Amino acid sequence: MAAVMQFAIQAPGNMPSGIGTSYRSLADDVYKTTTIAENKFSVIESVKKAFSFTGPQTRRSDPLILRVQNEPRVEPASGMANRDRKMPASASAEETALLGTMPSDSMDDIELKNIQLQFPNARTLSRDDSSVLEERVETGRGSILVAVQGNRSKPAILTYHDLGLNYISSFQAFFNYIDMRALLENFCVYHINAPGQEEGAATLPDDYLYPTMDELAEQINFVMSHFLLKNFIGFGVGAGGNVLARFAFAHPEKVEALCLINCVSTQAGWIEWGYQKLNARYLRNKGMTQAVLDYLMWHHFGRGTEERNHDLVQVYKIYFERHVNPTNLALFIDSYIRRTDLNIVRELEPTRRKDSMTLSMPVMNITGALSPHVEDTVTLNGRLDPTNSTWMKIQDCGMVLEEQPGKVSEAFRLFLQGQGYAVKLSRKVSTSTSAEVAPLTENKMAIFRQTSLDGLNLISKHKTRNSSPPHWSTSTINITENPISEAVVC
Repeated sequence: MAAVMQFAIQAPGNMPSGIGTSYRSLADDVYKTTTIAENKFSVIESVKKAFSFTGPQTRRSDPLILRVQNEPRVEPASGMANRDRKMPASASAEETALLGTMPSDSMDDIELKNIQLQFPNARTLSRDDSSVLEERVETGRGSILVAVQGNRSKPAILTYHDLGLNYISSFQAFFNYIDMRALLENFCVYHINAPGQEEGAATLPDDYLYPTMDELAEQINFVMSHFLLKNFIGFGVGAGGNVLARFAFAHPEKVEALCLINCVSTQAGWIEWGYQKLNARYLRNKGMTQAVLDYLMWHHFGRGTEERNHDLVQVYKIYFERHVNPTNLALFIDSYIRRTDLNIVRELEPTRRKDSMTLSMPVMNITGALSPHVEDTVTLNGRLDPTNSTWMKIQDCGMVLEEQPGKVSEAFRLFLQGQGYAVKLSRKVSTSTSAEVAPLTENKMAIFRQTSLDGLNLISKHKTRNSSPPHWSTSTINITENPISEAVVC
């Protein structure tokens, strides 16, 4: 071994002079001469000595990395070394397939010929939806636009939008969501637009007296009469939720259930009143200014929306600037900040809950964790009957219908099922081999009843013998069957 090591060190023509016995390689001589501390020599001399290896001589068989004389060295076999340097020219189909899936150090067979850039489809808000039909409905305070989506013979869902929005920017994307499309097979959706808030609306006359929040709620009666609706399920956002809550409180027999998002039940505070007054003045005199735009974005999305969902923010900024009539929006804002309290109170005494001054129908109260209206929804929840109301806060969003449509659609579907509506959704067929629980038949139920009664008789007789206190009689025990044992799973 010592003789071999001596030969490797002193082989003429195989190692540049002046390097000594340190670790070196051919690649280091050519490409990394300035990064290794060694004896001084010029780069030109190093390149010349490197090219001396590519002469007409035979291919070198010794390794490029040299070691000091006294350090042990393991030399690979020549066959293995050649195999590592070059892939075999001829091989079986199996070896070729195997080598084709393995990474290779050689990039000679790869050539970049073309680069294609693919951009995602830009999100837009447009009224080009063939499934929606728009109709004008005459009311006591002028005409309003109502968009109908679905089969009119089905149960009705009535929606109302928030400030700066309309049925397109507030509900179009949500009701076209894949899970919400199933609702259109079981319901008909009526989208109400506040006066002058629809897309492309003309500026209202100067002498037009915009309806108050209570008058906006009373306009729903005209919509129900126009479409021959007896009752509906309300779905409102922000200011629209306040309008629907007022109508439901005044006409509880016409509202089966309510889904309210970021709804405010109290009158406007001083801070909100001041901001909205400035916004209304800017909208009348200067149009959609940057200050008004920032306030609308905060009102709908909360803070940190640019980092959370930049593309969605840009879509709504462009929509506010181009498709919203600023004068009409100023009138709607003035009406909203002059709202009165809903005057609903939770009744703590169980015997007086039937006559309580609160919403009697089931209510689902939703907000986003990043929304600026979380505290308002908590206040509303504290004024509702806890036996028929639900408060839900969805994480990582401010505008829940746009940022978390899947969670809202699932909650709304379950809410409708709780009201007795069967909403069928396509589900994947389960491949589980576990046995399913079969529904109980009448014979089985009779056997279970008799067994339970016999057991209770034995217990009562045993207690009668051992103690004198009274026991429950079997005649006062009622066993109720499971009402959903044979229900259809939706």
